[in-house]
Amino acid sequence: MVFASLLFLFIFLPLCLMLYYSTKNPKWRNWVLIVFSLAFYGWGEPIWISLLILSSLFDWGNSIFIDKHRGTKWAKIGVTVTVVFNLALLATFKYDKFIVDQVNSLLGTSFTAPGYALPLGISFYTFHTISYVVDVYRGDIKAQRNFPNFLMYVSLFSSLVAGPIIRYAHVEKEIYGRKENLTDFSLGVSRFCIGLFKKVVIANIAAEIVAKYMGDNRDPLSFAELANFSSLEAWVGLIMFAIQIYFDFSGYSDMAIGLGRMFGFHFRENFNYPYISKSIGEFWRRWHISLGSIFRDYVYIPLGGNKKRVYLNLFIVWFLTGMWHGPSWNFIFWGLYFFIFIALERAFLLKWLEKAPAFIAHIYALVIIIPGWVIFYFTDTEMLIAYVKKLFSFSSGPAGNMEVMNTLSTHLFWLVLALILCMPVYHTIKNWIDKKSGRISFYNTTVIGFNVLLLFICVAQLVGKSYNPFIYFRF
Repeated sequence: MVFASLLFLFIFLPLCLMLYYSTKNPKWRNWVLIVFSLAFYGWGEPIWISLLILSSLFDWGNSIFIDKHRGTKWAKIGVTVTVVFNLALLATFKYDKFIVDQVNSLLGTSFTAPGYALPLGISFYTFHTISYVVDVYRGDIKAQRNFPNFLMYVSLFSSLVAGPIIRYAHVEKEIYGRKENLTDFSLGVSRFCIGLFKKVVIANIAAEIVAKYMGDNRDPLSFAELANFSSLEAWVGLIMFAIQIYFDFSGYSDMAIGLGRMFGFHFRENFNYPYISKSIGEFWRRWHISLGSIFRDYVYIPLGGNKKRVYLNLFIVWFLTGMWHGPSWNFIFWGLYFFIFIALERAFLLKWLEKAPAFIAHIYALVIIIPGWVIFYFTDTEMLIAYVKKLFSFSSGPAGNMEVMNTLSTHLFWLVLALILCMPVYHTIKNWIDKKSGRISFYNTTVIGFNVLLLFICVAQLVGKSYNPFIYFRF
């Protein structure tokens, strides 16, 4: 099940909210969330519910053991076993074929990978549980003694399958008892509607153009098609993918944060207008913030951080960041691509960027970020190389260029809107209304009308579309 579906919008979510608010008992409210979260997770593949519950049970039990023996060798053994267990599960389901292929290539063997299907959201909930257990080991938090409460934290449907990655410490108090109120609920609805609009309208429109010039899972781009493209067509496809992935993923994060707010949770931001960045380091402080903080706090700093072997530490972090995104060399190359520029910025480039005019620094960031997305997009290395060559061939084709112009003009309104929404315009307008109106009723009426309009537009887009997957579902 996905958020951007009529089933979720008009059956699942209303029913969940109705049952949740039908009781004031925090314990029963948590059980409502557990039941609905497991139903949400198991809608397509119920078999993976058992894996989620069993792995959660293992981590929960180990965390109590670690908490009991904190400061002893048994705690260290416990945390090591937990981390190895979770990473082994992730490797088994996500990287089995990739690992076997590399072994066969190196040794000339012909081993066959088990070929397990990838459990939905395993990359995200694995980081939920690992960060929780490590925090218990460090003494930052106490182990959760109530398994249903822990299961709710791991399985909460708003953030289970595509993030944000939620730290237990950030929601610990809200697991025990939340203070739901009308203000939080209305803010949650607004945030959800904005995220839905970003996905269903902007990301999906951009996806249509991306599919035309870069192919997609249903109709991959062929070498013959690419040969007929002009350089302009290739660039348009790539820029549209930069728009698509931002609005797809940030839209999902907005919906997740909004849903959490409806139920009394206050999740931290996952995106902060990354395309306005003036350096690659700044971009990654604004993009997928929850993932970056995980690698910073649980990999980079324990390795030594800025104190020793800085560039080796950065290399390891960005290698793992690429690996986390998928079992393919292109994701590793993508991670190392950003490592190169972050290392250069740390060595000398950032000092120059800080002195340069803001628009020059901004152009620099975009010139690095946007071409990087082509590495992310193509898992086929030969197609990746061919597409990069096409981008920088500067070949022209009057017919193709005219078709590009027709495509862009057809979607001009939405594309201009996308460019505007890449900047903090919405928050500026909201703050202006807050200051100028001075009338709560006027503001509330405006917000309600805005939400209804967004929902109407999104539903109109969803009618007739049976499935609207998010890009990060596959990670």
